[in-house]
Order: sequence, then C-alpha cells, then structure tokens
Amino acid sequence: MSGPHFSACLLTTAYLPPVDYFFAIAHSDRLLLEQHENYQKQSWRSRCRILSAGGPEDLSIPIVKEERRSRPIRDIRIDYGEPWLQHHIRAFSAAYNASAYYDYYADDLLPILEKKPAFLFDLNLALLEKLLVLLDLSVPVALTERYEPGLPGDVLDGRARIQPKYKGESLLAEYGREQAYYQVFVNRIPGQAGDDGASTFIPNLSILDLLSAEGPDAGKYLL
Repeated sequence: MSGPHFSACLLTTAYLPPVDYFFAIAHSDRLLLEQHENYQKQSWRSRCRILSAGGPEDLSIPIVKEERRSRPIRDIRIDYGEPWLQHHIRAFSAAYNASAYYDYYADDLLPILEKKPAFLFDLNLALLEKLLVLLDLSVPVALTERYEPGLPGDVLDGRARIQPKYKGESLLAEYGREQAYYQVFVNRIPGQAGDDGASTFIPNLSILDLLSAEGPDAGKYLL
C-alpha cells in the first residue's frame, strides 16, 4: 500500500513522541503544532513509552500542580521538584544502552533535557527540532495561531488520534508500514512469532526506540 500525503498535519506537542507521530510528519508538506489547546493529562504531551526489560514502560513529566487545569499548553510549567529527570535518563540508558545507536543519539538529546526548560512546550519543541534533524525530515514547522476544532480534508488532524487512549489502529498499521525491527528486550528476529503465535515485535513506541535500533536508517523507516 502506498503511503499517504497530507498538505499538513496538526499535532499536539509531545515528549519523545511515538513513531507514528513522525510518520505523520514525514508524509506531510508541513507540521502545525497546537499551542492553544488546554493541557490534558495522560497523553503524549507529557509522557513517552519505551521498551524496558519488563516490557513497555511509560515515563511521565510531572507538571506544576496549580497549572494542570484550564491553562493553555503553551503556559504549562514542568515540576523539577520531583527527581523525574534522573529517573528518565537512567531508564533510557537501561532500556537502550545495549542497542547499536543509543549512545550516539543520547549525546544529542540528553543535553536538551539537562538544560531544564521551565515550560513543557519549550522542552518538547527543542527535542522535536533536534529529532527532525536526526531523522533527516526537512518539514517546516509552524505554531497554530488559534484553536481550530475542524480542518480541511487534506490536513491530518492527529491531536486526538496520536494519543495513548486512541482505540483505533495506528497510522503505521493503517498504511501497511508497521514493519518489525530489532528490539533489545524482545531478543528475537524482528517479527518472529512467540510461543503463542503472536509477533514479538512491539510497535509504535517512542521514536527513541526506533532511533536506537536503526540509527541513520530510522528516517527511511518512516517513508
């Protein structure tokens, strides 16, 4: 099945987003990043999903409590009073240190985290800009000027679709692009069936999972 083409994709801000987030970007002429919505918890806005020794693991960024309700996402501040940053860095290393490329990309991404931007949106945007370079995706990024509930048909609205609570299939699965690659803790040939007959590959994790495994070929995986 051929890949999609969108005049633009409209996405929420996201912390080290899943692979289909970047699949949407790779097949769009431009990215519109939503900055006028209210913050929503339990979403990719402040969490990512990696593959640890115990299976998929969600890592969340804590938000300053008084700002969790009825505030634009652009104004949400990160709570550095909790030791989440050290935990995330240790979790990334434990999950991907044995992969082929993690150390290489950690040198690009961890310094952004260690700068401790005050606002969630700023942290996510800095990571996103670096990830687009690492994936060799030259797609222009623009911030929304207002909140738009509806969009033209040639614009992919991924704000609700590319979220952990979405019940439908991922964009990768819809367009037949959910291809297996080697994952450290799966420890099998990519896509090989387990004892129950199901594939051992775990799709659509954080882009960090794909980058750590595929390195310079990660961008090609999205096309």
